[in-house]
Amino acid sequence: MNNKLKVGILYPLHSAEDDYPRLAAALKPAVEVQVVHTGSPNLHRIDESRVTGSREYLLAGAKELRPHNIDVCLWACTSGSFAFGVEGARRQAQELEDALGVPASSTSLAFLSAGKALGLKRVAVASTYPEALSNAFLAFLETGGIEVVKMGCLGAWSGDEVALIERDKVLRFARANDHPDAETVLIPDTALHTAGFLPELEAAVGKTVLTANQVTMWEAMRLADRLTPQSGLGRLLMIVA
Repeated sequence: MNNKLKVGILYPLHSAEDDYPRLAAALKPAVEVQVVHTGSPNLHRIDESRVTGSREYLLAGAKELRPHNIDVCLWACTSGSFAFGVEGARRQAQELEDALGVPASSTSLAFLSAGKALGLKRVAVASTYPEALSNAFLAFLETGGIEVVKMGCLGAWSGDEVALIERDKVLRFARANDHPDAETVLIPDTALHTAGFLPELEAAVGKTVLTANQVTMWEAMRLADRLTPQSGLGRLLMIVA
């Protein structure tokens, strides 16, 4: 392995993929990211999410990543992993590991890993998705042993729409969907920009906030055994587990 960690990111279409180089540059030591865009439908529906996360699309992305000599691979799509359930998401990760010969995971599995590292039992979810897709994420979390005590749905139907949501609206949405019994607030869409204001999110809510792109990068560091305490990227990045 090269001294500088190289993270392969499989990302559907174009929306908030610029969060990944931003997070990579903020880490100390900095890491390198290689983003490969996978083809996919663009609607936040369960059936389309299953197409997005299909073996065909993922292995085509893995083939494009292979020449870049990555050290770890993350399927950076929450809905395109949780729509398959916990076991289905694990199969996705295993197929990527088999194809690339490096550790692999996904954003949905990263939420479960982060929950375990933080010892979470009860969470609130501020979901950008419509209700049906939000409920599928709730079921995924609860299968993984995390109780959802409150869930709010923004109802956005596409990643393109989510990518345009501005910082102040994200802060308000996170605050509005917190709950006194929740240990943290989860924001599960990789199409949402959050990398630039993670500490502000936690300050606004008054507790740990886990966002999709944040947990994805943390999971990459964990799988590569490169976790070191980081500042300015939220409480999760302070945890070494």
